[in-house]
Amino acid sequence: MNVAQATPIRAGDPGLRRWWLGLVAVSFALTGCAQSVSGTPVAESAVSVRQIDGSLAELLPAPSQFPARYPAVVLPAQAATAAAADLDGVGAGATVTPAKCTPVEAEPGGEPAAVAVGTDDASRATLTVELSRSAEPVSSLRDRLGECGLIQVRRAGAGSTVTTALDRTAPTGTDDAIALRRTVVPEVGGAGLTQTMQTSIGQIGDVRITVTSMTFGAGQPDTAAVDEMFATTAAAVRGS
Repeated sequence: MNVAQATPIRAGDPGLRRWWLGLVAVSFALTGCAQSVSGTPVAESAVSVRQIDGSLAELLPAPSQFPARYPAVVLPAQAATAAAADLDGVGAGATVTPAKCTPVEAEPGGEPAAVAVGTDDASRATLTVELSRSAEPVSSLRDRLGECGLIQVRRAGAGSTVTTALDRTAPTGTDDAIALRRTVVPEVGGAGLTQTMQTSIGQIGDVRITVTSMTFGAGQPDTAAVDEMFATTAAAVRGS
Protein backbone atom coordinates (compact mmCIF):
# COMPACT_ATOMS: atom_id res chain seq x y z
CA MET A 1 0.00 0.00 0.00
CA ASN A 2 1.40 3.38 -0.96
CA VAL A 3 0.26 6.01 1.54
CA ALA A 4 1.54 8.82 -0.68
CA GLN A 5 -0.97 7.91 -3.39
CA ALA A 6 -3.97 8.54 -1.15
CA THR A 7 -6.20 11.55 -1.86
CA PRO A 8 -4.51 14.72 -0.53
CA ILE A 9 -5.93 15.97 2.74
CA ARG A 10 -6.32 19.70 3.32
CA ALA A 11 -6.00 21.49 6.63
CA GLY A 12 -9.55 21.66 7.96
CA ASP A 13 -10.78 18.91 5.62
CA PRO A 14 -13.50 16.73 7.27
CA GLY A 15 -11.39 13.68 6.44
CA LEU A 16 -8.30 14.91 8.27
CA ARG A 17 -9.17 13.21 11.55
CA ARG A 18 -9.87 9.92 9.80
CA TRP A 19 -6.66 10.33 7.82
CA TRP A 20 -4.55 10.62 10.97
CA LEU A 21 -6.11 7.54 12.54
CA GLY A 22 -5.97 5.60 9.29
CA LEU A 23 -2.36 6.61 8.75
CA VAL A 24 -1.42 5.17 12.11
CA ALA A 25 -3.20 1.91 11.28
CA VAL A 26 -1.45 1.67 7.91
CA SER A 27 1.88 2.35 9.55
CA PHE A 28 1.46 -0.72 11.78
CA ALA A 29 1.15 -2.81 8.65
CA LEU A 30 4.21 -1.20 7.08
CA THR A 31 6.45 -1.29 10.13
CA GLY A 32 7.80 -4.71 9.28
CA CYS A 33 9.10 -3.60 5.88
CA ALA A 34 10.21 -0.04 6.63
CA GLN A 35 13.91 0.68 6.24
CA SER A 36 16.00 3.20 8.11
CA VAL A 37 17.61 5.94 6.09
CA SER A 38 21.39 5.83 6.39
CA GLY A 39 23.73 8.80 6.28
CA THR A 40 23.14 12.40 7.23
CA PRO A 41 23.04 14.62 4.13
CA VAL A 42 22.54 18.28 4.97
CA ALA A 43 21.10 20.92 2.67
CA GLU A 44 23.58 23.51 1.45
CA SER A 45 23.26 26.81 3.25
CA ALA A 46 25.18 30.00 3.75
CA VAL A 47 24.66 29.48 7.48
CA SER A 48 27.20 27.16 9.09
CA VAL A 49 25.68 24.87 11.72
CA ARG A 50 27.06 21.94 13.63
CA GLN A 51 26.17 18.61 12.07
CA ILE A 52 24.68 16.01 14.41
CA ASP A 53 25.89 12.48 13.72
CA GLY A 54 23.46 9.65 13.13
CA SER A 55 20.39 9.41 10.95
CA LEU A 56 17.17 11.11 11.99
CA ALA A 57 15.48 7.71 12.11
CA GLU A 58 18.04 6.58 14.69
CA LEU A 59 17.59 9.73 16.79
CA LEU A 60 13.78 9.57 16.80
CA PRO A 61 12.24 8.35 20.08
CA ALA A 62 10.92 4.81 19.93
CA PRO A 63 7.14 4.27 20.21
CA SER A 64 7.73 2.73 23.65
CA GLN A 65 9.00 6.11 24.90
CA PHE A 66 5.65 7.83 24.28
CA PRO A 67 3.23 8.27 27.20
CA ALA A 68 1.18 5.10 27.69
CA ARG A 69 -2.06 6.80 26.60
CA TYR A 70 -0.52 7.50 23.17
CA PRO A 71 0.24 4.16 21.49
CA ALA A 72 2.68 5.24 18.79
CA VAL A 73 4.15 4.16 15.48
CA VAL A 74 7.01 5.42 13.34
CA LEU A 75 5.66 6.57 9.98
CA PRO A 76 7.17 5.43 6.67
CA ALA A 77 9.10 8.19 4.88
CA GLN A 78 6.34 9.17 2.45
CA ALA A 79 3.68 9.30 5.16
CA ALA A 80 6.07 11.24 7.41
CA THR A 81 6.45 13.96 4.79
CA ALA A 82 2.67 14.34 4.45
CA ALA A 83 2.13 14.38 8.22
CA ALA A 84 4.85 16.98 8.82
CA ALA A 85 3.39 19.29 6.17
CA ASP A 86 -0.02 19.36 7.88
CA LEU A 87 1.35 20.32 11.30
CA ASP A 88 2.07 23.93 10.29
CA GLY A 89 -1.57 24.45 9.30
CA VAL A 90 -0.59 25.05 5.68
CA GLY A 91 0.28 21.79 3.96
CA ALA A 92 2.22 21.18 0.76
CA GLY A 93 1.16 23.09 -2.33
CA ALA A 94 -0.94 25.68 -0.50
CA THR A 95 -1.08 29.40 -1.22
CA VAL A 96 -0.51 31.62 1.81
CA THR A 97 -1.59 35.23 2.31
CA PRO A 98 0.55 37.16 3.08
CA ALA A 99 3.08 35.34 0.90
CA LYS A 100 5.98 36.12 3.23
CA CYS A 101 4.38 33.78 5.78
CA THR A 102 4.75 30.70 3.55
CA PRO A 103 6.70 28.06 5.53
CA VAL A 104 10.23 27.31 4.38
CA GLU A 105 10.28 24.10 2.36
CA ALA A 106 12.89 21.40 2.85
CA GLU A 107 15.75 21.36 0.36
CA PRO A 108 15.24 18.67 -2.31
CA GLY A 109 17.54 15.72 -1.98
CA GLY A 110 18.09 16.19 1.74
CA GLU A 111 17.50 13.62 4.43
CA PRO A 112 13.75 13.06 4.83
CA ALA A 113 12.08 13.93 8.09
CA ALA A 114 11.56 11.20 10.67
CA VAL A 115 8.14 11.21 12.33
CA ALA A 116 6.48 9.18 15.07
CA VAL A 117 2.78 9.61 15.92
CA GLY A 118 0.90 8.54 19.02
CA THR A 119 -2.91 8.52 19.14
CA ASP A 120 -5.19 8.84 22.18
CA ASP A 121 -8.32 7.02 21.02
CA ALA A 122 -10.40 8.34 23.92
CA SER A 123 -9.94 11.99 22.95
CA ARG A 124 -9.01 11.47 19.29
CA ALA A 125 -5.89 13.53 19.90
CA THR A 126 -2.49 12.97 18.34
CA LEU A 127 1.02 13.49 19.70
CA THR A 128 3.62 13.88 16.98
CA VAL A 129 7.42 14.02 17.17
CA GLU A 130 9.27 15.17 14.06
CA LEU A 131 13.00 15.38 13.44
CA SER A 132 14.32 17.20 10.39
CA ARG A 133 17.54 18.78 9.15
CA SER A 134 17.50 22.57 9.07
CA ALA A 135 20.09 25.33 8.73
CA GLU A 136 17.49 28.00 9.56
CA PRO A 137 18.06 29.41 13.06
CA VAL A 138 15.10 29.18 15.41
CA SER A 139 15.47 32.93 15.87
CA SER A 140 14.56 33.42 12.18
CA LEU A 141 11.52 31.20 12.60
CA ARG A 142 10.54 33.14 15.72
CA ASP A 143 10.75 36.44 13.85
CA ARG A 144 8.68 35.14 10.92
CA LEU A 145 5.97 33.70 13.13
CA GLY A 146 5.86 36.94 15.09
CA GLU A 147 4.84 38.69 11.87
CA CYS A 148 2.45 35.95 10.79
CA GLY A 149 -0.01 35.66 13.64
CA LEU A 150 -2.95 35.49 11.22
CA ILE A 151 -2.75 34.02 7.72
CA GLN A 152 -5.17 32.83 5.06
CA VAL A 153 -4.48 29.49 3.39
CA ARG A 154 -5.95 28.14 0.16
CA ARG A 155 -5.31 24.65 -1.09
CA ALA A 156 -7.12 22.78 -3.85
CA GLY A 157 -10.00 25.26 -3.72
CA ALA A 158 -10.52 25.10 0.05
CA GLY A 159 -9.64 27.88 2.44
CA SER A 160 -8.78 28.17 6.12
CA THR A 161 -7.64 30.75 8.63
CA VAL A 162 -4.54 29.90 10.65
CA THR A 163 -3.79 31.76 13.87
CA THR A 164 -0.44 31.37 15.61
CA ALA A 165 0.53 32.80 19.01
CA LEU A 166 4.03 32.47 20.43
CA ASP A 167 4.22 31.51 24.10
CA ARG A 168 6.17 33.76 26.45
CA THR A 169 8.18 30.82 27.75
CA ALA A 170 10.09 28.23 25.72
CA PRO A 171 11.25 24.71 26.52
CA THR A 172 14.83 24.09 27.59
CA GLY A 173 17.40 21.47 26.60
CA THR A 174 18.20 22.71 23.09
CA ASP A 175 20.40 25.43 21.56
CA ASP A 176 17.31 27.60 21.01
CA ALA A 177 13.57 26.91 21.18
CA ILE A 178 10.08 28.36 20.92
CA ALA A 179 6.61 27.21 21.93
CA LEU A 180 3.39 28.19 20.22
CA ARG A 181 -0.37 27.64 20.10
CA ARG A 182 -1.98 27.33 16.65
CA THR A 183 -5.58 27.03 15.48
CA VAL A 184 -6.79 26.14 12.00
CA VAL A 185 -10.38 27.12 11.20
CA PRO A 186 -11.77 25.96 7.83
CA GLU A 187 -14.01 28.27 5.78
CA VAL A 188 -16.56 25.49 5.39
CA GLY A 189 -17.48 23.15 8.22
CA GLY A 190 -18.63 23.07 11.82
CA ALA A 191 -16.82 23.85 15.04
CA GLY A 192 -15.79 20.23 15.37
CA LEU A 193 -13.43 20.62 12.41
CA THR A 194 -11.30 23.31 14.05
CA GLN A 195 -7.80 22.05 14.81
CA THR A 196 -5.89 23.26 17.84
CA MET A 197 -2.19 22.53 18.22
CA GLN A 198 0.37 23.09 20.94
CA THR A 199 3.88 22.89 19.51
CA SER A 200 7.42 23.09 20.87
CA ILE A 201 10.22 23.62 18.36
CA GLY A 202 13.91 23.43 19.19
CA GLN A 203 17.26 23.15 17.46
CA ILE A 204 20.39 21.20 18.33
CA GLY A 205 23.07 21.68 15.70
CA ASP A 206 21.40 20.99 12.36
CA VAL A 207 18.58 18.89 13.85
CA ARG A 208 15.17 20.56 14.23
CA ILE A 209 12.90 19.03 16.89
CA THR A 210 9.15 19.60 16.57
CA VAL A 211 6.67 18.12 19.04
CA THR A 212 2.95 18.76 18.55
CA SER A 213 -0.27 17.83 20.35
CA MET A 214 -3.26 18.23 18.01
CA THR A 215 -6.95 18.09 18.91
CA PHE A 216 -10.23 18.77 17.12
CA GLY A 217 -13.25 20.81 18.15
CA ALA A 218 -13.38 21.73 21.83
CA GLY A 219 -10.51 19.43 22.80
CA GLN A 220 -7.44 21.05 24.37
CA PRO A 221 -3.88 20.04 23.45
CA ASP A 222 -1.90 17.97 25.94
CA THR A 223 0.86 20.39 26.94
CA ALA A 224 2.30 17.99 29.53
CA ALA A 225 2.78 15.31 26.88
CA VAL A 226 4.44 17.85 24.56
CA ASP A 227 6.86 18.85 27.33
CA GLU A 228 7.62 15.22 28.13
CA MET A 229 8.35 14.18 24.54
CA PHE A 230 10.33 17.35 23.80
CA ALA A 231 12.62 16.65 26.76
CA THR A 232 12.97 12.99 25.76
CA THR A 233 13.80 13.87 22.16
CA ALA A 234 16.22 16.67 23.04
CA ALA A 235 18.13 14.35 25.38
CA ALA A 236 18.42 11.72 22.63
CA VAL A 237 19.69 14.20 20.03
CA ARG A 238 22.11 15.92 22.40
CA GLY A 239 23.47 12.58 23.56
CA SER A 240 24.15 11.31 20.03
